[in-house]
Amino acid sequence: MRANTSISLLAAGHACVDIYQGAVAALIPFFVAERDYDYAVASGIVLTASLLSSVVQPVFGALTDRWAMPWLLPVSTLLGGVGIALSGLSGSYGLTLFFVAVSGIGVAAYHPESARVARLASRGSHSAMGRFSLGGNVGFALAPLMVSAALGHGSLHWTPVLVLPALVGAALYVPVLRILARPRAGISKTLAPRGADDVASFVKLSLAVVFRSIVFTGLSTFISLYAQQRTQGSTTAGTIALFLLFVGGAVGSILGGSLANRYDRLRVCRWSYLLSIAAVAGVIYIPGPAMFFFVALTSAGLYVPFSLQVTLGQDYLPSRTGTASGVTLGLTVSIGGLISPVLGHLADSTTLKTALTPLIAMPAVSWFLFRALPEPTAPEPPADAPASARQEA
Repeated sequence: MRANTSISLLAAGHACVDIYQGAVAALIPFFVAERDYDYAVASGIVLTASLLSSVVQPVFGALTDRWAMPWLLPVSTLLGGVGIALSGLSGSYGLTLFFVAVSGIGVAAYHPESARVARLASRGSHSAMGRFSLGGNVGFALAPLMVSAALGHGSLHWTPVLVLPALVGAALYVPVLRILARPRAGISKTLAPRGADDVASFVKLSLAVVFRSIVFTGLSTFISLYAQQRTQGSTTAGTIALFLLFVGGAVGSILGGSLANRYDRLRVCRWSYLLSIAAVAGVIYIPGPAMFFFVALTSAGLYVPFSLQVTLGQDYLPSRTGTASGVTLGLTVSIGGLISPVLGHLADSTTLKTALTPLIAMPAVSWFLFRALPEPTAPEPPADAPASARQEA
């Protein structure tokens, strides 16, 4: 019961944190409208959050391989919220980048430790890890709605309202920390039995996640503006498109865990990436309101593999699960943001449609890489194992 409660609380807290990942993209149309940023300058905001995450997440992943740091969960949640809350208060581009970077560091510090704790609480269950990932997807989906509600009838000076989810998330982790502190908490604190690391397969997996990240981050950065162009609509059309891109991930996460319980993880990921190729093409080339259907389909296709890739990475590196989590859940996801300025420059010199077209090829590359991956054979941690000497490390 306590393990189930912990997964539920972790999922809810994950939602509160990932609101701030989604909020960066959701704020882009407001920065463009209020400060007259062009595509390249606006995408630099996404780049800043992604760049900091790319550097910081592997560091925290390595630290969590050596020491358990559950206190990071509430602290990093608050840091992520405060950064976004302050990002709209100054007209200075430099200060905006600084506060977005602060938020990015908080989000980066959160994910490796939360994935470690969630893996222990889930006892290796794909469905439970899917629930944990679902929380993040819900947070992504809520981000454009929250940003629109807070700023839609005002200005960027209303961004302090966006700190509220961080306060809720930090409060949710208080009972989790108490459960973790109990010697018989219902959560095994044992690391998975250490087996041989399959570094080559982990590298291939990481590259596949990078290409998945490129297409998702590229779409999340520009889909609001693209939807407005394609439908001749207001900012509402952009908000709906971004919401569908994020909320489809909730469906994908649940579906991914269920399918992985019936088929092997690699097969499910390959199917999903094949579907995503057609879905991304539909987003870019199907005119009118029909594009919204393909946005939702793209989101589901890209998110079915999401939690499965995390557990695959942990199984390929059984002796360094924190590092594996930091890379698959954080670093490779963040790298996608490094491509956003390139797409922005291309859009400024051509059209947004032209700039987004190369994204169709990204799921195909991920599919190709998954074809070369073997199913890992790392043993699962025993459910009733005694407390590990993690703290002794």
